[in-house]
Amino acid sequence: MSGCYADCLERPLSRGFRTLGKLIARNPWCFVIIPIILSVGFGVGFCFLERREFNKLEELFTPEGGIAKGQKDFMKKHFPINDSGQFSVQRLYTTGIFASLIIVSTSQNILNGSNFEELRRLDETVKNLTSKSHQRFSQLCAQVDGPSCLPANPLLNTITNSTEDILLTYPLLYNGEYVGLYIGGVTLGPGRHVLKAQALRFLYFLKDDNEKIQNFSLEWLENFMDDLPQEIEKLHLKSLKVYHWTSISLQKEYDESPRRAIPLFSITYAVTILFSILSCVSLDNVRNKIWLTTLGVISPGLAILTSFGLLLLCGVPFSRTVANAPFLILGVGMDNMFIIISCWQQTKVTSTLEERMADTYQEAAVSITITTLTDVLAFYIGIMNHYPSVQSFCIYTGTALVFCYIYCITFFGAILALNGIHENNKRHWLICMKVNDKKDDRRSVLYNICCVGGSYDPKRETETEHPITVFFYKYYGPFLTKPLTKVLVLLMYLGYLSASIYGCFHIQDGIDIRDLTDANSPLTKFYDAEALYFSKYGPTIMVVVTNDANYWDIQTREIIEACIQELEKNHHIAKEYTVSWLRTFERIAREENLNITTRENFMKHLNRIYVNFPEFRQDIKTDGHAIKTSRFFIQAVNIVTVDDGKSMLSHLRDVTDNCNVEVFVYHPLFIYLDQYVMIIQNTIQNILVATVVMVVISVLFIPDPLCSLWVAFVIASVIVGVTGFMFFWKVNLDSISMINLVICIGFSVDFSAHIIYASVSNRKLNANERVIDALHVLGYPIVQGALSTILGIAALSAAQSYIFRSFFKIMFLVMTFGALHGLLFIPVFLMT
Repeated sequence: MSGCYADCLERPLSRGFRTLGKLIARNPWCFVIIPIILSVGFGVGFCFLERREFNKLEELFTPEGGIAKGQKDFMKKHFPINDSGQFSVQRLYTTGIFASLIIVSTSQNILNGSNFEELRRLDETVKNLTSKSHQRFSQLCAQVDGPSCLPANPLLNTITNSTEDILLTYPLLYNGEYVGLYIGGVTLGPGRHVLKAQALRFLYFLKDDNEKIQNFSLEWLENFMDDLPQEIEKLHLKSLKVYHWTSISLQKEYDESPRRAIPLFSITYAVTILFSILSCVSLDNVRNKIWLTTLGVISPGLAILTSFGLLLLCGVPFSRTVANAPFLILGVGMDNMFIIISCWQQTKVTSTLEERMADTYQEAAVSITITTLTDVLAFYIGIMNHYPSVQSFCIYTGTALVFCYIYCITFFGAILALNGIHENNKRHWLICMKVNDKKDDRRSVLYNICCVGGSYDPKRETETEHPITVFFYKYYGPFLTKPLTKVLVLLMYLGYLSASIYGCFHIQDGIDIRDLTDANSPLTKFYDAEALYFSKYGPTIMVVVTNDANYWDIQTREIIEACIQELEKNHHIAKEYTVSWLRTFERIAREENLNITTRENFMKHLNRIYVNFPEFRQDIKTDGHAIKTSRFFIQAVNIVTVDDGKSMLSHLRDVTDNCNVEVFVYHPLFIYLDQYVMIIQNTIQNILVATVVMVVISVLFIPDPLCSLWVAFVIASVIVGVTGFMFFWKVNLDSISMINLVICIGFSVDFSAHIIYASVSNRKLNANERVIDALHVLGYPIVQGALSTILGIAALSAAQSYIFRSFFKIMFLVMTFGALHGLLFIPVFLMT
């Protein structure tokens, strides 16, 4: 161990906290009342909670500055949607406002006469639904060919016939209409004729032209979700199963998840309080810490009220992901409380209250300050993230941790001082009457058990130690000093590290949109049916030429054609379904012998394409003299997994980047796929920056520069472990788990930092003795802190929401591995 001490910050900070301890001992009620007043005052900010909430999934779980978001703005400007007369599903630059039904036949073929009547009745039932303002579907439907509503399925006109068998081709009908989106579970015969199909999809698109119409459409969808299940039951469908979904269903599901978790919050708080009390219970009727720990739980509650209220008053956006924060703040508050109580119990009972408080603060406050700084900075560094959900969570949680720290050393310190006065006066913990500190043989056994207290260890002049504290000092610490133990611990660490690294190389990245639904939600069944029957044909992707290219120039057309052909080479693109107005126009020009090699002739003859293909008007934007921008369409196929979509998008963008014309590929789903491009980059960036900051803090506060390297080691080791074991526990690396990894950066080092600080600040020369002393003082508080947090979040393991389940899993790993490092690996490494 280095003998070079760098205590330029640690020594004055210790003196400052010693002074603060004395001040609190002299004026405890001031430090109780002021935090309560601040909490009530800032708590007014919760009146603005509803106004500050932002919970749109696209905003929360997609990166700011994502490529597709910028492209969406371009599409909105140059290719506006016309819902009243020229609606086209494949031309939507948003997901649109719509309801979707997946109808699955319980027989072998949904396309037979026995199902026609049921399908027709189902379609009519949906169309007869109204909104709260009595708007019918026919008034709100997206329109094609003038006033006609877009059919829910192109086959609807066909299936009204009474013929037993329908002759269809797939995925294009004989008239060239694409139906890959509408027919699923297809078995094909010769000539791509449909022999049978297992499922149909009905899509009911609504207008989104202006805010008023949009509100009516959303009302209709709300009524659709509320009434459709009952309406389907009334139909008594014999051979069809119906799964329903709307464009707002996932948002509604996400908005409801915190409300469903409220009972779990109550269980968590109750379990944490109960564990805190039980872990500090003593048979001594004076030095029992039941009321101290009970009131100690209030401190993090006040911190949450103050910090959240303050941020809401300041107008900081509030995301539902912040709902995880109270669990963390409660856990941190408990950790700090256990350490302060442990240090209090190490002070001399015979000293004055001021001296005991001063000694407690001198011993505990610097260690708590180090861990608080690492936690807070980890969260504030997380604000640099590109995901709004992560930013909101980090700023609220980081600020709450600041107030949790302040209230811990003020409010809880004052409660500790009042408890000290209570103990000095030898008052009973329950009835507050003065009691004797020695047993009276003339009294009954029951009296001596219930009405005697205030004893202490006369040799050390400290409170009688908890049995687990004695265990760490007399048994566990010396056990770790044995050479065989050190070898076994080293082998255990190598096994842990090997498994972690394996998991890191195999972890999946990105969030599956289905994870935002509850496990037992009807939406999950809809997504399962969609994956089973409709994964063959994916989205229709737009290929957009953004500049006013010289389309009349043969070389320019060849460049565009070469670019499209290169895109079609991707194995997830079916080139036979490409829609290109330019190919169509060139074919017309050849057939009619038109000269399109000059600007004037090209623009003059361009109208010829609209005679038979009027839909191309929506794909060609001109100023009368030249084409300013245009788009084509390619068809994605076999997008079964998220990795399929990610690899396809990456390849398509590589192709467009290398085209000799300004072009990009776009589909609304790409906004969500962009998270996969940035998630790993963001995570690594946060971890590296935070690790550097943690090391700097350690160098400044831990009085041995070499031990700061241990801090960096612990951060890296725990993060690798948590990330690796996420793979084994089937948790992806996504914007939600990234929040938890930000937590991991700070919390990973907490337990070890306490041990490291206590060890290197000890002036004993023998490394083994220093570590044993550190475990003596901090071993039990670390166990208490880890167990209180794990028990506190255990209720979340029963949550149906992925957000809360993943939070539980990662926090469990963080606490387990953090405690394992603090109590096993680091003590052994420091002694070696």
